Amino acid sequence: MSKLGVIPHRLGGGEAGSTSYLRAGHGEPLVLIHGVGMNASIWTPQIEALRNDFDVVAYDMLGHGGSSRPSADVKLSDYADQLRSILDALRLETGHVVGHSMGALVALEFALAHSARVLSVTALNAVYCRTAEQRAAVEQRAAALNDGRGTVSPDGTITRWFGDPLPAGVHHAAETVRNLLEAVDPVGNARTYRLFATSDDAHRGRLGSLNVPALFMTGELDPNSTPAMSHAMAAAAVKGRCEIISGERHMMPVTAPCEVNQRLRAFLALSSHRSTADSGLR
Repeated sequence: MSKLGVIPHRLGGGEAGSTSYLRAGHGEPLVLIHGVGMNASIWTPQIEALRNDFDVVAYDMLGHGGSSRPSADVKLSDYADQLRSILDALRLETGHVVGHSMGALVALEFALAHSARVLSVTALNAVYCRTAEQRAAVEQRAAALNDGRGTVSPDGTITRWFGDPLPAGVHHAAETVRNLLEAVDPVGNARTYRLFATSDDAHRGRLGSLNVPALFMTGELDPNSTPAMSHAMAAAAVKGRCEIISGERHMMPVTAPCEVNQRLRAFLALSSHRSTADSGLR
């Protein structure tokens, strides 16, 4: 039983692998995809806020939580295929897709490949076309993980994601994140992080074909998923919009959940089937 009182579920098994997920609420489907090192439970503030209006599905990415490990040569499309398999298994034809960090890359990849199944896509704290310096730093961190054989303290990650010293009011969120980082499967985490480190340009030149409503939102102080990246992605997408949350960093879904949820709810309302149908009648 999760802290939400929601029983975790599992899909698949055997050679095809399996996916662990949480599901709560009713309404239009809303799928939440976490970032590297986390699992579905990191979305607790969003599930609690949105379950009364949406059929919320938060799942463990490959290599995380209760889901199967990815292969050593895993591709971004494999993570998008995991999402497609979840929708198929749950018999969900369409849904809103929200991803954070690595999850944002997955959400965008899925939306580009399967636009007919996506009502809207939201990329929170996404990376896009890193500078040479940014890419060198993230690739160095990926190399240190050494496919799960390396031992890396979560301290550096906590500093990057929350700041140093920790700002007032984020200590509980930082401790939650630290616990998840320490519990994650090191091999699954390393393989996913290696892909994350090299996929920042996966959507370069492709966002112009993204034909669904798209929200790109990040924190003003996020040094790696920068406001400039979100602005560039929104400008490239046909139906893109960009929002920046003042004073926030990488883990804003848990450090500023009220602000994130309010903005997310407003965007989802504009992108829902109901609002689309209503606008067509006027």
